[in-house]
Amino acid sequence: MAAPLSKVCFSRFPGARRGLSGFLLFRLQGLPRWNQQISLSSRAKGSPGLQARVRTLPLLIATGSGYFGYNQYERYKDRELEKLGIEVPPRVANEVEVAIYKSIPTRLLSRAWGRLNQVDLPTWLRKPIFSLYIWTFGVNMKEAAVEDLQHYRNLGEFFRRKLKPQARPVCDSHCVISPADGKILHFGRVKNCEVEQVKGVTYSLETFLGPFTWAESIAINRNMEDPSSFQDLLVTKEGNELFHCVVYLAPGDYHCFHSPTDWRVAHRRHFPGSLMSVNPGVARWIKELFCHNERVVLSGEWTHGFFSLTAVGATNVGSIRIYFDKELHTNSPRYSKGSYNDFSYVSNNNQEGVTMRKGEHLGEFNLGSTIVLLFEAPRDFTFSLTAGQKIRFGEPLGSI
Repeated sequence: MAAPLSKVCFSRFPGARRGLSGFLLFRLQGLPRWNQQISLSSRAKGSPGLQARVRTLPLLIATGSGYFGYNQYERYKDRELEKLGIEVPPRVANEVEVAIYKSIPTRLLSRAWGRLNQVDLPTWLRKPIFSLYIWTFGVNMKEAAVEDLQHYRNLGEFFRRKLKPQARPVCDSHCVISPADGKILHFGRVKNCEVEQVKGVTYSLETFLGPFTWAESIAINRNMEDPSSFQDLLVTKEGNELFHCVVYLAPGDYHCFHSPTDWRVAHRRHFPGSLMSVNPGVARWIKELFCHNERVVLSGEWTHGFFSLTAVGATNVGSIRIYFDKELHTNSPRYSKGSYNDFSYVSNNNQEGVTMRKGEHLGEFNLGSTIVLLFEAPRDFTFSLTAGQKIRFGEPLGSI
């Protein structure tokens, strides 16, 4: 009814149309546009006008830049104190900082990076790209089984390059060797069910390995009557203790990993999770970093009792491959937070599981990442390492 009435009014009184249109135009011109500066002025007499412009993106950039600058300044002060020989406690991220970091779609980025790695490069482009990578990360191509860069069709083949047989001799005089090329982040005895990922920053042993439900796969004698802690469940022989060693693989390192000793792999547990960076700086910053990230735990036994090797994923390292396990698929698009998948290598037809020899090929990463060893050994087991040292596959970790 209102629409026809207004039409009649405007048709009979043309001046009304012009007057109303001018009035509306006057009122609309007084309203601010979405991209204009909004002025907030005080109505009180004598008070100066207050103008404010709120733009989200510049505000976020300014806040983030300020926080980054402050963080770098704090790190600079820590480095200066360390140069003076003063021990500086690690600065651990709070829950908000961890939550913000985990909100970054690192799993999606890692899957995209994995697909990019499988794209074949033109022959003329391979040498420039691989040479840039070699220069950036200090790759030693003289150790590669194939030194010709044009032989590698894509980045994935280059990352997973094999070494010359004589490039990594396996030490026979020590019972445990390094499973990969990398850097020693930390090593030592496990105390109070806490493992140090770097000095001063720990993670829970039970959270890292998950519930103790694989005992049936590992047929070794255990004192299950009165275990006082999760750590006691893993120690099977009197007089033994639990040891650990963390090896960080940088992007320029050899990406395959090998068996660190003679042992029997009985069980695999896959934890889907985040794919945060595991470089030493982040490991000092985020507590329980290895528990947040996706990882594959291989558990079994060696001559002294319990033995496990865990491959921890990282940013752009969603792909963790175990050569003898074709059922393992990592970095899936969907997963349930806090879930894990168990698989037993022991069956009616195979009571021994998978037997691995020291130095034998075990698996590979798509890029650099981390290997965590947790094993039971006599109390007189000693590491022949120093924290932060570079190590290569086949070199000794320790002996009894």
